[in-house]
Amino acid sequence: MFVHNKRLQYTVRVSAPNPGLANLLLEQFGGPQGELAAACRYFTQAVGEDDPGRKDLLFDIATEELSHLEIIGSIVAMLNKGAKGQLAEAVESEAELYRSLTGGGNDSHTTALLYGGGPALTNSAGVPWSAAYIDTIGEPTADLRSNIAAEARAKIVYERLMNVTDDPSISEALGFLMTREIAHQKSFEKALHSIQPNFPQGKRPGVPEFTNVYYNLSQGDDAPRGPWNDGPGWEFVETPEPAVDGGDGLASANISGADAKVLSAMAARTASDTSSDPTTGADLGSGYEEAEPKE
Repeated sequence: MFVHNKRLQYTVRVSAPNPGLANLLLEQFGGPQGELAAACRYFTQAVGEDDPGRKDLLFDIATEELSHLEIIGSIVAMLNKGAKGQLAEAVESEAELYRSLTGGGNDSHTTALLYGGGPALTNSAGVPWSAAYIDTIGEPTADLRSNIAAEARAKIVYERLMNVTDDPSISEALGFLMTREIAHQKSFEKALHSIQPNFPQGKRPGVPEFTNVYYNLSQGDDAPRGPWNDGPGWEFVETPEPAVDGGDGLASANISGADAKVLSAMAARTASDTSSDPTTGADLGSGYEEAEPKE
């Protein structure tokens, strides 16, 4: 059961309306790195989690992400307060109203017109939120790593949003949300490493002959090598063979005689005639072919 507390987790104050900034903040409301995506990711993981400690952790952070969604939504609504009233009551001239809405240089006017100044489940470009943002796979050692990366990406977005506002109160609120991303990363890191072993992910080990091999597949100037491909734990292959398993690299399948006969007939029917070079629509459309002389 969820119980809504009407007080925000962090007190939010907005100095002045700013529809352009409101639109940018939608990135953390309905965007891929936003709070709704995080809440849904962790909530669904919690429901399927069997470990009681991780289950509690995921439910706690999912619930906090919902509170962060409320904070962002409240900031968006307050930043749009002026535009909301002006659109509803048409108190300004048409030209002045349009200029006030588009002053941020983005699609804030579209957001205000479509959603009445309230927060929309879109990103800052107006793209609707999608469940495709949720990348849970149901394996804790993989999902916790994905969660850590998600929190890191969200922190970067908050940093960028803080760089585009001069409102100290909004900057403080965004700084709080950014900091909570750090705290969540720490919790997920600890939860990941409480599982031993946690690499490689899943149950099956890798094939030993390929697990510690680095294939040099970039041709050109020599690149510096580092711990990602150099050292006692790596076998560096300077020029890999096309088929590293020792085979011929050609795909094949065992099929029945009847299927082989049908496939042979199809191949004969669809074979290319390399000696044929007819004039095609592309030739005619390009104007390359000279028109035939008139009699």
